[in-house]
Amino acid sequence: QVQLVESGGGLVQAGGSLRLSCAASGFIFNIYSMGWYRQTPGKQRELVAAISGGGTTNYADSVKGRFTISRDNAKKMVYLQMNSLKPEDTAVYYCNSQRRPDYWGQGTQVTVSS
Repeated sequence: QVQLVESGGGLVQAGGSLRLSCAASGFIFNIYSMGWYRQTPGKQRELVAAISGGGTTNYADSVKGRFTISRDNAKKMVYLQMNSLKPEDTAVYYCNSQRRPDYWGQGTQVTVSS
């Protein structure tokens, strides 16, 4: 079955960087798009970035130029490099697979202090 395990979150000052990782298992990783989402209390989960199996990427306008999504199909990993972080980036970040869009891992907390 699909399993996704996020890691790499933490507390960082505004302007800093973090790299999130997501380890995937239980499905043929390289043929499915993967995405990073984030959620803050009281708000809907929103798409931050997505990457197709072939490497095509797209980003939310709020993170363009600051965040970079990438994947390593051999390792079944997807990453989110986050630079120039802002307090409004504070959220729980989740990765998600097109293979099972209804499945969510535990997420990883990112907190950006001003």
